[in-house]
Amino acid sequence: MTLTRLFKLPATVSSFAAAALMAVTLGASPAAEAQTQRLAFSGGPDGGTFQFFSNGIATLLSRSIQGVEVSNMASAGSVENLRRVNSRDADFGIVYSGDLFLGMNGRLTNDSNRYRNVHAVAYMFGAPAHLIVLEGSGITDVAQLAGKKVAVGPAGSGAAASAQRFFESLGMWDKISPQFIGYSQGASALGDRQIEALWVFAGFPNASVIQAASSNRVRLLQVYEASQKGTLATDHPYYAKVTIPAGTYPGVDYDVVTIEDGALWVAGRHVKEDDMHKFMTNVYSDEGMSFMRSVAKAAEAMTIENALNGIVTPVHKGAQKFWAEKGKTLTDAQK
Repeated sequence: MTLTRLFKLPATVSSFAAAALMAVTLGASPAAEAQTQRLAFSGGPDGGTFQFFSNGIATLLSRSIQGVEVSNMASAGSVENLRRVNSRDADFGIVYSGDLFLGMNGRLTNDSNRYRNVHAVAYMFGAPAHLIVLEGSGITDVAQLAGKKVAVGPAGSGAAASAQRFFESLGMWDKISPQFIGYSQGASALGDRQIEALWVFAGFPNASVIQAASSNRVRLLQVYEASQKGTLATDHPYYAKVTIPAGTYPGVDYDVVTIEDGALWVAGRHVKEDDMHKFMTNVYSDEGMSFMRSVAKAAEAMTIENALNGIVTPVHKGAQKFWAEKGKTLTDAQK
């Protein structure tokens, strides 16, 4: 049966119209659709550094590589990203090195699953702990938070997990009242005196910490000093010492010595090696790096020199190839 008879075209319809109709009909086939490679990047909560980075890379790859469309997914953060990428609900994510290590070994809090389908791609930035209180609260030491309400980040986030590890190492997790809310909401709650402290685990300067410090006189507690009084260094050796310089936040005119975990770009094992190499070549080009630094100041740490910092788990095969070309040597744990 001809296309004209199938659609009962009147005799007055020109052969041009019939050809156009056939083109539209054939264009609805899956072939054209298959030309676009659709991928998902799982980021973080609104106002957090994760979301800036995931949206930045998603935008960069979508604009720069023909036939690739990367969508940015909002997320509770690190642990949720780990689970999404492992189950292929997302192709990329941002996961703390500690969560990736613990997840691969079945040691996440209340979760003995082993997440083996998630591979590291690169160190993106250090995520230091900020522990903020109001200057007028009289709180100058972490031990004084016993019995207090502390915003620790959304449930399932890397921030909340890190807060639990930190306070557990001091024997204080069951002594504080953790509030599982996001950074922006936590900054507002601190200013409204609904909580006594805000834990933010993200690159600096962080927008929500700036929000809190711009609206109130705040104090950042010395987290590293407190951590040395507990078992954190023994239980979680991937945490490193880092300094947030004086002047980073309004009214904070002193260095804050704290702990950090590396925020890593991760990819599912299912992402093809050649594709991963192509994506990294794009992101780590001069144009790509310039774009990322325009998106987030913390991207200044996203360098070839720092690329494998803090990674103690396997690196994606495509990333291994890329870093080898850049002269990087992988450890046995990273291979």
